Amino acid sequence: MKITVVGAGAVGGYFGGRLAEAGLDVSFLVRANRARQLTNSGLIIKSLCGDLTIPPPIVQDVQEIKDCDLVILSVKNYQLVEALPQIRPLVNLGAKVLPLLNGVEHFELLANEFGPDNILGGLCRIISTVDTEGVIHHTGKLHEITLGALQPSQADFCLRVKQALGNSMLKIILSNNIKVDIWLKYAFITAYSGTTTASRLSIDQIAKYEATKEVFSRSLQEMWTLARESGVLLPDDFVQQNVRSIPKYPAGSTSSMHQDFCKGLPLEVESLQGAALRLSAKHGLDVPTVRTLYGLLKPFEGGPNSN
Repeated sequence: MKITVVGAGAVGGYFGGRLAEAGLDVSFLVRANRARQLTNSGLIIKSLCGDLTIPPPIVQDVQEIKDCDLVILSVKNYQLVEALPQIRPLVNLGAKVLPLLNGVEHFELLANEFGPDNILGGLCRIISTVDTEGVIHHTGKLHEITLGALQPSQADFCLRVKQALGNSMLKIILSNNIKVDIWLKYAFITAYSGTTTASRLSIDQIAKYEATKEVFSRSLQEMWTLARESGVLLPDDFVQQNVRSIPKYPAGSTSSMHQDFCKGLPLEVESLQGAALRLSAKHGLDVPTVRTLYGLLKPFEGGPNSN
């Protein structure tokens, strides 16, 4: 299986690197700045699961790619529209797209752009970041990709992807209900990223303040209700389970949005909290806690110094 990773940052760089390490046929489609870093230093991963440095096969011009079966799409949501022209030639070659972006709206956008049969359901779970030198730091042991068919015609291909990616050290899960898995993550990270970033606190610090902890639990409840209104039934104990899990987090644990805020980077406000507001309006649902988080975060969408 020939794989093209679009985006070689904290997510795509890590997962693509592990796949290349396992001998899979992987190439990285990257922009000029990242290409220079990778050419000069290689793809460097620092991880509790084992460090890795490889000279990755990089491509800047998508027309150089003559064969592709799978596109692993790992750009940020605010980079997605810019990436679409790079994806189209790969889909024209017959590739399916496995998106690992946060949120839910991108699935409809991609399906409208490339056809629903070409877009798989997917998500990932990992704690990783990229430093100013381009080194990927994987700070936990979780490195998991969940995928599944959004259309019946995709079932066999999803099994092939699971088998191919499963040759690496990554945990690869083939889901029988990928929409639920996507919403489980989306509902959680909308509440988690919103509360940690708006409060400027890690989750263990939030737990010390009952009022702030309540913001987290109420936003979880609103997202649970929104999922149900959207036709996705999350577990009845979704809120309680996530609140009870707070003590299990290592000290200092926070969201990638909060990390991006601290680095002065753009925030995925629109694809998380903003998307929840658009979906809630569509269903005539009120989500006051999520709306408040959105209002607090929106001024910093372009980065804390964007005003």
